[in-house]
Amino acid sequence: MAENRTDHNAPVLVIGLGRFGSAVAEQLVKQGREVLAIERNAALVQKYASILTHVVEADATDIDALRQLGAQDFTAAVVGVGTSIESSVLITVNLVDLGTEHVWVKAITPAHGKILTRIGANHVVYPEADAGVRAAHLVGGRMLDFIEFDDGFAIVKMYPPKETQGFTLGESQVRSKYGVTIVGVKSPGEDFTYAQPDTKVSRRDVLIVSGHVDLLERFAARP
Repeated sequence: MAENRTDHNAPVLVIGLGRFGSAVAEQLVKQGREVLAIERNAALVQKYASILTHVVEADATDIDALRQLGAQDFTAAVVGVGTSIESSVLITVNLVDLGTEHVWVKAITPAHGKILTRIGANHVVYPEADAGVRAAHLVGGRMLDFIEFDDGFAIVKMYPPKETQGFTLGESQVRSKYGVTIVGVKSPGEDFTYAQPDTKVSRRDVLIVSGHVDLLERFAARP
């Protein structure tokens, strides 16, 4: 495998089967990936034994236990432990020491995330905070989905404002008026189509729009 490249079919090690870890593990299995899940709570091990590829009851803060399970053979690992920052840090250190190339770790607070980054976690995620931000953008009602990137750029799925309904994108001039770009249009019962100047928008359509978060909020606030 080439340096800094991920084998998208390689098995994944998932440590901790709380809400975050179990959701990641189940989705990986749905995608056809082999998963080894490690959880020290016997009840959770029993719960997911028939759902995931392999579930083992073990304490991942113990590096020897990880070695015995072959953790050193995995290039990607997800640490979903969130109830104990100490456990999260110890597990992450163990994975880094074992040479795991890609380590995704759930962080509870910015300080926790900073520690994880310092000790070698190269992918730190904040599921609660990210979900809260996303929900805040969706509360208004016009946006159906929202994905924000690090530089303030975002892509949203939303219903069309009235001023775009019944007009082509060239006629409504959304980009010149609002600074956002309509990337595509999805009409009920029809395939997604990439936006063209002659694409006509109807009341029942769904738009895929990209741009800066502030400009997208302004556009989505239109009646």
